[in-house]
Amino acid sequence: MASGPDENGRERIVQASKSADEAEITAGEQALEERAADLTSQSDESEVAGTKDLRPRRFQEYVGQRAVVDSISIAVMASNKRGDTLDHALFHGPPGLGKTTIAHIIARELDSMLVHTSGPALERPADVVGLLSNLKTGDVLFIDEIHRLSHAVEEYLYSAMEDFRVDFMTGSGAFAKSINLPLQPFTLIGSTTRAGMLSAPLRERFGLAYHLDFYSTEELAQVVTRSAGILEVDINDDGAHEIARRSRGTPRISNRLLRRVRDFAEVRNSGTIDSAVAAEAMEIEGVDALGLDRLDRLYLTTLSKNYQGGPAGIHALAATINEDQQTLEDVVEPFLLKIGFIVRTTQGRRTTPEGFEHIGHPPPQTEGPTNQGTLL
Repeated sequence: MASGPDENGRERIVQASKSADEAEITAGEQALEERAADLTSQSDESEVAGTKDLRPRRFQEYVGQRAVVDSISIAVMASNKRGDTLDHALFHGPPGLGKTTIAHIIARELDSMLVHTSGPALERPADVVGLLSNLKTGDVLFIDEIHRLSHAVEEYLYSAMEDFRVDFMTGSGAFAKSINLPLQPFTLIGSTTRAGMLSAPLRERFGLAYHLDFYSTEELAQVVTRSAGILEVDINDDGAHEIARRSRGTPRISNRLLRRVRDFAEVRNSGTIDSAVAAEAMEIEGVDALGLDRLDRLYLTTLSKNYQGGPAGIHALAATINEDQQTLEDVVEPFLLKIGFIVRTTQGRRTTPEGFEHIGHPPPQTEGPTNQGTLL
């Protein structure tokens, strides 16, 4: 188990949890954890001085996703008012839209410990049993990429989420016995880019479920302006808007592009970011006027030229581009679908006329009518 508090000492990041037989932490492990916490706290001061966290810390600071934020903030306030644990919550949508950030805010608003892990880290049922048994009352367990949990692990989460208990087997054969382990009431927050891959029993146990959608250019401009203030970057409204419209509707990309434009402005210009400086910097980064990067354009060009606009299967495209299929499905295709450059059909992916126009490639000519007569 690896742990580290945030600047308020309220977060624990779990990379690999204990087995059921090792649920009780030994004194030696406690000493190691205390030492790790000391080292982390000592490094916090230098980290704050060297890097600045751009994540909003309260709901009032959060930009965009108003319907989601309003709903979840009401649920959090009601939970605090009743002195009860918050219902389990599921956030799904494309990467980089703030699912993890909202989980951090929820834990902070509840004044609870956030235990952060991921689906691939919980490989065996013993992993999740050891993790759940160490949760205190009101703790928030955040599982990123929850759709990657194994079915065996999911089975243990059913009773844990619903009845706050887990039943597990020890021993084998004639010595096998079932142990009922009661748990402290906790809140599970799941984050996924593929909600459809969650099993129905697990999905139905979330009392709160929200879809996060892409941001508008105006919302991203607010994100850029806020981040520039934290990073102490001199930027005007035109510069923020230029970065925002090339950010593919994603705050994470906005902040990444802001840092790159800041570097360019400091080295090649006076340090002030306006529309011209931002545009020149992002052309060097390979980001075009619509926010498409090199991989996006390679995908679109391959589909349009190599496959004459489709239909083409995702496996064929991944092999031709030499890129992971899941990367294409989770990172590249959502934005191309949103702006209408490609469509998904039962036969495969197709390029739309707008997609052909963007890359400057003429669409294939459709066969015209023939002179062949009809049979009577």
